[in-house]
Amino acid sequence: MQKHNILVVDDEKNILKVVSMTLRSLYEVDTARSAEEAIEKFNQHTYELVITDLKLPGKSGIDLLDYIKSRSADLPVIMITAFGTIENAINAMKKGAFNYLTKPVNPDELQTVIREALEKYELRKENISLKTELKQKYVFSSIIGKSAEMQEIFDTIRMVSKTQSNILIIGESGTGKELVARAVHYSSNRAEKPIVTIDCASIPPEIMESELFGHEKGAFTGAHERKTGLLEHADEGTVFLDEIGELDINLQKKLLRFLQEREIQRVGGTQRIKLNVRIVAATNKDLEQEVRDKRFREDLYYRLNVVTITMPALRERKDDIPLLVNHFLERLNQIEGKLITGFDDNVISAFLRHSWPGNVRELENVVERAYVLCPNITISLKYLPDKILQLTDEHKESLDQMNLPDTEKKLIVKALNSMAWNQSRAAEVLGITRKQLRTKMQRHGLLPG
Repeated sequence: MQKHNILVVDDEKNILKVVSMTLRSLYEVDTARSAEEAIEKFNQHTYELVITDLKLPGKSGIDLLDYIKSRSADLPVIMITAFGTIENAINAMKKGAFNYLTKPVNPDELQTVIREALEKYELRKENISLKTELKQKYVFSSIIGKSAEMQEIFDTIRMVSKTQSNILIIGESGTGKELVARAVHYSSNRAEKPIVTIDCASIPPEIMESELFGHEKGAFTGAHERKTGLLEHADEGTVFLDEIGELDINLQKKLLRFLQEREIQRVGGTQRIKLNVRIVAATNKDLEQEVRDKRFREDLYYRLNVVTITMPALRERKDDIPLLVNHFLERLNQIEGKLITGFDDNVISAFLRHSWPGNVRELENVVERAYVLCPNITISLKYLPDKILQLTDEHKESLDQMNLPDTEKKLIVKALNSMAWNQSRAAEVLGITRKQLRTKMQRHGLLPG
């Protein structure tokens, strides 16, 4: 394990020697005899900790602390002071020093303080790294798609992330609604605050109010202590209400009140708690129809539907399929350690012909299944599930017959009838482009006059 680098600053040779000898078995130690020398070394090397005397010739230890904190705010600095200058050491703590020790320095105490400082520094770095990783994972540029439909969504995310408006994301299951919600959050000025996901379909109505708003001790049987609700946990951040169309009608009224007043009361409580929360909701239902059927409150619908983002189904953006499958493959190679370089052309053709009722989630599952089963460097048709292989065989048969004039018209009419004369869907069934289909329809007099 690589040793941490520590810079020790003191103008007394003996103290530098003693401290260095104490630390060198565990750490890489560098020394300086003035703040000026320390600043020069700080700019040339990387340190995880600085130990400095308060009193130095020229610039003081406080000056050095200010310089370090202006360039690396999280870097721990331990001050060493004579007994008579403890007040100065406390002042240094207010300026960001991690701790201070008095002379003569106790070696065991020094080791303890260093260990605590480094542990907190490493934890802080890990947290920053994790947040950065999450932000990179969920910013809009990471959502896979080059189609015009997805580019429009990227533009919308760019615009709405700068606002505080509520957002409603509409789309079929598996289209990536949560990914967009997180992209909005991590692209906004709330990115350093929490995003809390609430699945309205999976939490029973009888406990949803307590989950959302929290409860006080004794509010109901089994409430043995106060509980903070999910909305409160998300203060200054974002709440993602997934499957909002499944929310109980009585809770819809209470959610509406929160959106109007921006404050909550815990169940069984009287205190009104102000919250600063952005709401992003998602649904695969037609909420306007739900409103007409009296299953969803109209006033809540308009509160949520300030900005709407409609996620296209995968069948509506098939240009993105090659990009998506290569992304999934690359990620699997990183996770699993295998090296699969790509897919046979006929696999991509099969993917392009499939209707993907489960959308991107279904595509990802199919790619992962093929990846696990395939022992070769390229994935062939034999590793696809039967539902896609059968569809491919039907398409091949259709394409073969399409070249025969006496059956071509019958096949086209059959496909059009099965898709209510939707030309795009019929073309998918036949495994040809819409333009090719229209050419054939014109040839057989099937285009409306």
